[in-house]
Amino acid sequence: MRWIHAAGRGLLVLIVILTGYVASGAHADDGPGAGRGPMTLATAGDLTGYLGSVLEGWNRTHPDERVTLVELPDSADETHAQMTTDLRDGDRSRFDILNIDVSWTSEFAAQGWIRPLERDRFPLDTFLKPVVGTATYDGRLYAVPYVTNAGLLLYRKDILAEEGVDPPRTWDELERAARTIAPKHGLDGYAGQFLPYEGLTVNAAEAVYSAGGSILGDEGERVTVNSEAARDGIDFLARGVREGWIPRQALTYKEEESKQAFQDGRLLFLRNWPYAYAVASAEGSPVAGKIGAVPLPGPDGPGTSVLGGSNLAVSTHARHPDSAARLLAYLTSEHVQRQVLTRGALPPVRADLYEDPELVRRFPYLPTLRESVRTAAPRPKSPRYGQVSLVVQAVVRDAMAGHDTPEAAVRRLARELDAIAR
Repeated sequence: MRWIHAAGRGLLVLIVILTGYVASGAHADDGPGAGRGPMTLATAGDLTGYLGSVLEGWNRTHPDERVTLVELPDSADETHAQMTTDLRDGDRSRFDILNIDVSWTSEFAAQGWIRPLERDRFPLDTFLKPVVGTATYDGRLYAVPYVTNAGLLLYRKDILAEEGVDPPRTWDELERAARTIAPKHGLDGYAGQFLPYEGLTVNAAEAVYSAGGSILGDEGERVTVNSEAARDGIDFLARGVREGWIPRQALTYKEEESKQAFQDGRLLFLRNWPYAYAVASAEGSPVAGKIGAVPLPGPDGPGTSVLGGSNLAVSTHARHPDSAARLLAYLTSEHVQRQVLTRGALPPVRADLYEDPELVRRFPYLPTLRESVRTAAPRPKSPRYGQVSLVVQAVVRDAMAGHDTPEAAVRRLARELDAIAR
C-alpha cells in the first residue's frame, strides 16, 4: 500500500510538472530542453556597459523568457577558458547562449558544444557579407554574427597636418613618420596589442596577411605559414621594436592599455578596434578632435585587417533553445544593431547602418570601417584554434623581443602548427 501511495504521489507530481512545462510554452513531445523560458547569456566583460540595457528591452517585453547576463573577464583568453570549462560540464552547464569571439565558432562546433541553427530564422542577407562566414563550420550555420570589427590605424591628425604629411598608406610611410615625426613631438611612434594573448595573434595575422601570406588553410588541416610573405610580416613587427619606433612598453599592451596610451597623447599611431576611436574622441579626452582613422597600411598600399567581432551561439545543453533562437533574432534586428553602435561604440553587422547619414555624421569612421571589413580576412580557422593561437603568440612574441629572427620564427611556426594539424 505504501508503494501504491508513493507511486500515486509521484504521478501527481509528474502531472503538475508536465502541466507547468506545457503552460510555459513547451510541448510534452519536444524532449528535454525544448520550448521557451528563461536563459543565461555569457559574454566577455562589457567595456562600454551597453549590453545590460539592451537586454532590459527584451526582458520588458518577454517576461516569461527573461535573460540573465553573465559577464566573464575582459581578456579573451580568460573568457575562452571559463566558457570551455563550463561547456565541458554538459547538462550542468550554466550558460544557454554564448557571445563568442568569431574565431571560436569552428572549435565550439567541432567539439559539439553549440547547436546548428536554422538559417531562415535570421536576417543573414542584411549583414555585411564577410561576417556570415565566421559563423559557419563544415557548411552549416552554428552561430549568428552579432558584432563585427576590423582593425583601423588611428593617428594624430593635428600633428600630421602640422608636418604637412598625409596619413600613411604603406609600412614605409608609417615607419618613417613613427621614427622621425613622433620624437619631434615627444611621442612614441606606433603600437598595437602585443602582450601574449589573443590580441597579439590578431596583430601578427594582420601583418602576415598584409604582406600577402597566410597561416593555415583547409580549416586548419594545412599549414601555409612557411613563406617569405610571413617572414616579412613578422619582420615588420620585430623591426619596429628593434629600431625603437615601436616602444618596448607596447609589448605589455592589450586593447585598453594601448587605447589609453593614445588617448593620453603618448602615441602618434595606434592599431586598434573602432571603439578606441569613439572613446578617445569623447568629450574630455585630451585628444578629442585630433584623431583620424585610415585602413591599416601594408607593404605597398592598404593592408588586410583581421575580421574581429563576436557571434552568438546556443549551447547544445540550452534549457530553452527556441527562446534562445528568438533572442538571437532580436539582438540582430535593426533596432538593436543601431544600439550596438550608438550605445556600445561597436560595429554592427547590418550593412545598411554604415550608410545612414545620421550615423556617419556621429561616427565619421564608418565608411573607412566598412571598407576595412569588406576586405578583412578571418583568423585561421581550426577546430583546435586555442592551440594555434597560443603557438602564434609565443613565437611572434619571441621574435618581437629579439629572441628569434623572423626567419627562425617562421620555421618554428610551421613546425609547431604542423604538429597541431596532425
